[in-house]
Amino acid sequence: MQVLQVQLAVQADPAEVGRARRWVRSRLLNHGVDPDAPMAETVVLVVSELVTNAVVHTGCPAVLRLCLPMADDSAQDAPARPLRVEVADASRAAPTPRHAGADEDATNGRGLELVELLCERWGWYPEGPGKRVWCEIGSDARPADPLADVDWAALAQ
Repeated sequence: MQVLQVQLAVQADPAEVGRARRWVRSRLLNHGVDPDAPMAETVVLVVSELVTNAVVHTGCPAVLRLCLPMADDSAQDAPARPLRVEVADASRAAPTPRHAGADEDATNGRGLELVELLCERWGWYPEGPGKRVWCEIGSDARPADPLADVDWAALAQ
């Protein structure tokens, strides 16, 4: 199966995260993926989290890469390969998921937890002077339901 790789250089500016999201939506649309499909929403959210981590924690430019599987008409029975997202940055520090704790008002620190929940697989490896964080998202990906854990009975009392 062939894979189309496209990449975007991201400057060390938090405003670049929005540009990365728009770029991903455009690439998905050009690849024939409905930008409103659950899988596309998942990809945009994951890209947002990974690019934010790279920009905020390193203060250096990063490179975002999408690896889009190409349809192969001769392999109709083969399972669809996942889309791969990669973000390379200039820090060798290992990405560490911080799971949501007691402080429900915290507004950061949960990005890799989202990546863990939404992706089939994810990881990282050292590369040159920095690292590359990657994840794979299947075509059947569904966005996380933020209301799934709400205790509706307790709220009704």
